[in-house]
Amino acid sequence: MTDAKVKSAPAKVSEGKTEKARRYIEMMGKRKTAAARVRLYEGGSGKITVNDVSLAEYFPAPIAQMIIVEPLKLTALETTLDFTIRVTGGGKQGQAEAVRHGIANTLLAMNKDLRSVLKAEGWLTRDARKKERKKPGLRKARRAPQWSKR
Repeated sequence: MTDAKVKSAPAKVSEGKTEKARRYIEMMGKRKTAAARVRLYEGGSGKITVNDVSLAEYFPAPIAQMIIVEPLKLTALETTLDFTIRVTGGGKQGQAEAVRHGIANTLLAMNKDLRSVLKAEGWLTRDARKKERKKPGLRKARRAPQWSKR
């Protein structure tokens, strides 16, 4: 696992006023071909933004939302941290699992004591399974053409 990047976010301009720059921890999460860049802001209100829209808008399926907030519920930090997430590639399920992996990594970077809890659930391990490539002479990765005796 790579070291966490701690940076300061640029000041945002809203209605002519500049807001103080906030510090964040940034980590990556991956699953199949989906990759999620997760930024954790401390001292928040539990707001999760995915690709500039709310979590419920980007992931309308309740199961995907549940997958994403599992690490936060387990560690009881769901109302004290804000997240901004950029996710690309894959389908919605793979993206949700990539986001969960990224959130677990940022929580670990924030507090090393959470390692045993997150590791027991298997959320710190990157699921490296990908689709197997198609082989020449076959229809799919392992599916041979139909054989006819006559």
